[in-house]
Amino acid sequence: MSDDLQYRLTETEEYEEISSEEVDRVVDALDRLIESVQSENIKHYLEEAASNIYYLVYEEEEETVSEDDSMGHAA
Repeated sequence: MSDDLQYRLTETEEYEEISSEEVDRVVDALDRLIESVQSENIKHYLEEAASNIYYLVYEEEEETVSEDDSMGHAA
């Protein structure tokens, strides 16, 4: 079942534009929540969620910057 969920999330990501402001707001809220949680298991899941949400926007930007840097150094 998790494979089905992952597939649906991947398909949704291809069509949905997510703003960096929204990602920043959600990650900040999750960070505040993580600070208030005592359970290490819950913290782990919240940290994973925050990381996954962060990379919805910023992973693509980092890859683009890395490609630009490598292209610039090769020239």
